[in-house]
Amino acid sequence: MNYTIHEQDGSKVAILDDPHAVIADVQTALDLMAGIGWDPSGPCHKLLLNQSNLPDAFFELKTGLAGEILQKYRTYQFKIAIVGDFEAYSSKSLRDFIYECNQGEDVFFKKDREEALAALHRVP
Repeated sequence: MNYTIHEQDGSKVAILDDPHAVIADVQTALDLMAGIGWDPSGPCHKLLLNQSNLPDAFFELKTGLAGEILQKYRTYQFKIAIVGDFEAYSSKSLRDFIYECNQGEDVFFKKDREEALAALHRVP
């Protein structure tokens, strides 16, 4: 999966640039995290990706996919921001989940890349 590194004030964020790459399962998420964490330009522990980089099952909380993937990222102290239009989902539990994530410092759901980068660069 192709990504670029965005740096700002000593903070580094990997941006997944491949619109066709899909993190379909936990192993794919771990492989991406490992690749970014060991980037030749130095360690990076923050990731920005698009809603399209995740399967629909991620946004159906009953599948458990979102919980499994995000727990792995938290365990390995990786920050993640997902950019997309989340208003399209009618699930109250998903909306509550997104709200709670946005209150913390580990996982962010943002409308655009600029908001996502600002959130990731703000956290240690």
